[in-house]
Amino acid sequence: MQEDSALRQEAARRATEEQIQAQRRQTEREKAEIERETIRVRAMAEAEGRAHEAKLAEDVNRRILVDRANAEREKWVAAINTTFDHIGGGFRAILTDQNKLVVAVGGVTALAAGIYTTREGARVVWSYVDRILGQPSLIRESSRGKYPWSGFFSRAMSTLSKGANGGSATKSEKGFGDVILHPSLEKRIQQLANATANTKSHQAPFRNMLFYGPPGTGKTMVARELARRSGLDYALMTGGDVAPLGSQAVTKIHQLFDWSKKSRKGLLLFIDEADAFLCERNKTYMSEAQRSALNALLFRTGDQSKDIVLALATNRPGDLDSAVADRIDEVIEFPLPGEGERFKLIKLYLERYIAQAGERKPGFFSSLFKKQQQKIEIKGLTDDILREAAARTEGFSGREIAKLMASVQAAVYGSEDCVLDPNLFHEVVDYKVAEHQQRKKLAAAEGDK
Repeated sequence: MQEDSALRQEAARRATEEQIQAQRRQTEREKAEIERETIRVRAMAEAEGRAHEAKLAEDVNRRILVDRANAEREKWVAAINTTFDHIGGGFRAILTDQNKLVVAVGGVTALAAGIYTTREGARVVWSYVDRILGQPSLIRESSRGKYPWSGFFSRAMSTLSKGANGGSATKSEKGFGDVILHPSLEKRIQQLANATANTKSHQAPFRNMLFYGPPGTGKTMVARELARRSGLDYALMTGGDVAPLGSQAVTKIHQLFDWSKKSRKGLLLFIDEADAFLCERNKTYMSEAQRSALNALLFRTGDQSKDIVLALATNRPGDLDSAVADRIDEVIEFPLPGEGERFKLIKLYLERYIAQAGERKPGFFSSLFKKQQQKIEIKGLTDDILREAAARTEGFSGREIAKLMASVQAAVYGSEDCVLDPNLFHEVVDYKVAEHQQRKKLAAAEGDK
């Protein structure tokens, strides 16, 4: 009985302790919950207080800005009113006083006459300077400035940059930039550029050139790059500009060659569409003015020159006059690009028209006033797809491939998501290939007629 009583007492004691512990844990949980609720309420109250303070500060700032704007507006209105009052008072004084009116009218008349005389005199003087020193009107494009002092700073900076690079940048460059040529043709052009540069350094006479081939094969771009790599200036004219000159054509041709001889570095004169006025002189449709212009050019190119390289470009070399052909030392054919060249051209214009589309040089004003263009996203366009397009564009010139990629860019910008995927690329290629075939059929039909 004593043992049972002791066990019961021990069990009662344990139960009491457990109940006390449970009560204590319950109390601690309630205390923690109360603390969390207190922290939450305090945080909400602080947030509401900060929001209220920000709103009050915003209202105060708005009132300050409104008051300042009103004060500025009132100040400008008062200044404008004062100015117009002074102007009105002056006009009233002039109109009411006959002597002042006569003086004012005379002064305005003298000022207008002076401005007109100065403007017309400057125009006459400038036209004389332009005729004596300016660039001939036949020149479409030139690396030389329009006047002798044009581009002096840019040329000086270019010379300094070349000096900093050791002067070997021209010799170390490879390729022809935007022109993708067959390796054999590129090698020949490079040899011709080196030979022309050495000819200038040794004061030997230059060799004249004839570039012929289908349109858009890079003849003009190669001429420009050839002049740059040879260390020469270049000037570009087109044969179609000579015929409209009529009786003035001979004078303009002589002015052109006189201007070309003034280049200190030597000048590559590139005549595009040379067959337009250098065709056979026995043609019945050739006017007397065109025949005289051709004779003037033949006269100026009769001897080998140490100052001018004559480079002609034509799609029909057989139409050139025999005397013109006799003055040509180097004849270079520019064929249509092969499959490998077309693949390189597609990659080149894909990078320019698609990958780099929308990019512009960073600048404060450009970023401030110009809207940023949307970038084109390229998805799934692999080299195999580009090689397939190169194989399908058989007969395309370099210019046609550039137009093809420009059409791809337009198609991408016309889509909703501005994404270039293989499906869209194939769609544009199919359309341009069909267009090329149709153009060939039309040309063949006109040839049969």
